[in-house]
Amino acid sequence: MWQPSASFENLKLRAHIFQSIRNFFAARDVMEVDTPLLCHASVTDPYIESIPAAVKSRGETKTYYLQTSPEYAMKRLLAAGSGAIYQISKAFRQEEIGRFHNPEFTLLEWYRPTFTHHDLMNEMDELLQTLLNTPAAERKSYAELFQSYLNLNPHTATLAELEECAKINSIFVAGEISDRDTWLQLLMSHCIEPTLGTEAPCFVYDFPMSQAALARIQLTDPKVASRFEVYIEGIELANGFHELTDANEQRLRFTKNIAVRKSMGTTLLPIDEFFLSALEHGLPDCAGVALGLDRLIMIASRSKHIKECLSFDFTRA
Repeated sequence: MWQPSASFENLKLRAHIFQSIRNFFAARDVMEVDTPLLCHASVTDPYIESIPAAVKSRGETKTYYLQTSPEYAMKRLLAAGSGAIYQISKAFRQEEIGRFHNPEFTLLEWYRPTFTHHDLMNEMDELLQTLLNTPAAERKSYAELFQSYLNLNPHTATLAELEECAKINSIFVAGEISDRDTWLQLLMSHCIEPTLGTEAPCFVYDFPMSQAALARIQLTDPKVASRFEVYIEGIELANGFHELTDANEQRLRFTKNIAVRKSMGTTLLPIDEFFLSALEHGLPDCAGVALGLDRLIMIASRSKHIKECLSFDFTRA
């Protein structure tokens, strides 16, 4: 088990892709940054589990968290006036090891002041063409996909309609599901995702407002969040937002997340007050996206498992 889990051919490809990314952003005058991996707070998202670390300082032990993404720290840089920035960063999540999952993974994250999520989709399309030699991407709204595949409007369908659609498509779950988003995510993952991006990358945009995360809600359609995801060969590769800049709205979302975590009996995490202070100071109008580099390298190398693209996967770490 001391030997690498990846071949040197794949490690050379990984190094080449990292260099190509740096060249891509250097040509566009986007500055590379690096931010702390160990912070006093982490994401409150109910479905993401952070990895805690006990840190001793001046005789006192405090709990810090390995970051699930560099998002909050990068937005603090943006609020301080950094301009366009990107980062190739390690990230950590408490999750099961699997074909597409390793508790320690690598993200490419970047932020573009003045961009909308549609502008950022354009740039990501260019990056994918550069790295993977893909054809121009196709774009489908979240609502278009549900209408096309399942004859449902995801923004207005009732809980009963979503449950019935799941049964029709042979999706059966133990216990009762009482929220729409869980049914939507089940229908998306079972009926739609596996078919996306088979001929060209597929951008799915304008998610339901309830799945906004850190994206802004559209003024012209309050049911819709300015968020997108990217799929290649059925693999979710990236998640991007036209970023929320309202500190009060962000605090409200964090508070709701904590209430959900409490109801689920999962770890209660502190709200990142540094991040909220940066929003109060003023985050520029911007769009940002996080792309899973290990998954991208899986696609580039035609690998079947994420461990084939890591020097040492978690079982050998």
